[in-house]
Amino acid sequence: MVAIAIICGLGGGFGAVALRELIALVERLFFGRGLDILTVVQSVPWHWRLLAPALGGLLVGPLVFFVAREAKGHGVPEVMESIVVRGGVIRPRVVVVKALASAITIGSGGSVGREGPIVQIGSALGSTIGQFLGVSTRQIRTLVGCGAAAGIAAAFNAPIAGALFAVEILLGDFGVPQFSPIVISSVVATVVSRHFLGDFPAFDVPHYQLAGPFELIPYMFVGVVSGLVAITFIKVLYGSEKFFDDLSMPEYLKAPLGGLMVGVVGIWLPQIFGVGYGTINAALAGRVSAALLVVLLLAKILTTSVTLASGGSGGVFAPSLFLGAMTGGFLGTFIHQLFPTYTATSGAYALVTMGAVVGAATHAPITAIIIIFELTGDYRIIAPLMS
Repeated sequence: MVAIAIICGLGGGFGAVALRELIALVERLFFGRGLDILTVVQSVPWHWRLLAPALGGLLVGPLVFFVAREAKGHGVPEVMESIVVRGGVIRPRVVVVKALASAITIGSGGSVGREGPIVQIGSALGSTIGQFLGVSTRQIRTLVGCGAAAGIAAAFNAPIAGALFAVEILLGDFGVPQFSPIVISSVVATVVSRHFLGDFPAFDVPHYQLAGPFELIPYMFVGVVSGLVAITFIKVLYGSEKFFDDLSMPEYLKAPLGGLMVGVVGIWLPQIFGVGYGTINAALAGRVSAALLVVLLLAKILTTSVTLASGGSGGVFAPSLFLGAMTGGFLGTFIHQLFPTYTATSGAYALVTMGAVVGAATHAPITAIIIIFELTGDYRIIAPLMS
C-alpha cells in the first residue's frame, strides 16, 4: 500500500499540474494570452463575454452527457457516492472526461473552481490503480482517498489539508491503515506540484495578526454571517438544480443555456469568470470597495449555482473561498472603521471568512482551518479561524 500510495500521489500531482495547464490553454483559446485572466477578459468585447461561456457549455454538455455523466457538477459528491455505493469503484474514463469538461468550463468563463475536478481526477486515478491491481474493496476506498488527498495537496500546496480532507470528508476514518497511505500520497503530490509550479501559497496573503482579545468578538460575528452565506449558497445551488432539472429540453443543451446566463452577468462583472483568484487576492489586500464586494458576493452565488446546475463541470472550493473573501472584506471594512484601534484591516477578515465559508459549505471545519493556515504559514491566524 505504501508503494501504491506513492504512485497515487504522483498521479494526483501530475494530474493537478496537467489540469492547470489545460485550463490555461483553453483560456488562451477563448480570450487570448495574458498573465491575468481577469485583465484579459476585461479587454475583450462585451459580446464575447456573453457568448464565450455559452460556447463552452455547448462543448461540455454533449461531452458529459454522452461519455461520462459522473463528470457533471463539482466532483466531490460523485466521489463520496462511489465510496458508499460502489466500494470506491470509479470508471477510468472519468479521468479524461472530467479533465476536458472542467478545463473547457473554467477556461471559457464558467464560474467554478478547479479543486473539485482535481479531487475527482485524483480519486478516479486511485480507483483505477486499485481495480487494475485487484486489491480489496477497503483498499480501493483508501486509494480513492489517496487520490483525493493528492489533488487537494497539489492544488493548494497544502499537504496537511489534503490528508485531512480525505479522511474528514470522504472516508471518515482516521485509522492508521487508511491514514498512513493518504499522508504519503499527499506529501508526494505536494513535492510534484512544488517542482513544477513553485513553492509558494495559492494566494498573496499579507501578514495579519490578532489585534487584541477584543477582536475575537467581531470574528465570531463574521463567523455567524459566513455560515448564513454558506447556507444561502447551498440553497441557491439546490434551487438552481431543480430549475434546470424541470426544464423540458435536451439535457446536453442545458449547459450552453447556463453559460449564456453566466455571460449576461459577466458583461458587467467579469470578476465572476473562472476560479476568481485574482479578485480574492485583491480583497485580501483591501483593494476592492465595499459596494463591489457585496455585489460580487451575490453574483458569484448565482453564477456558480447556474454553471453547476446546468451541467457545467467544476468545483465549489474556489467559489466558497471567493464568497468568504467577499463577505469578510465587506464586513471587515465597517468593523475596522468602527474600531480602528482594536481591529485589523478588512483583508484579515476576508482571510478568516474564507475558511469559515468553506468549513460551513463543506461541513469540514478542520480541513478549512488547516487550508487557511497552510496558505498563510502564520500560526497567529489560528485563533480567529477557530473562533
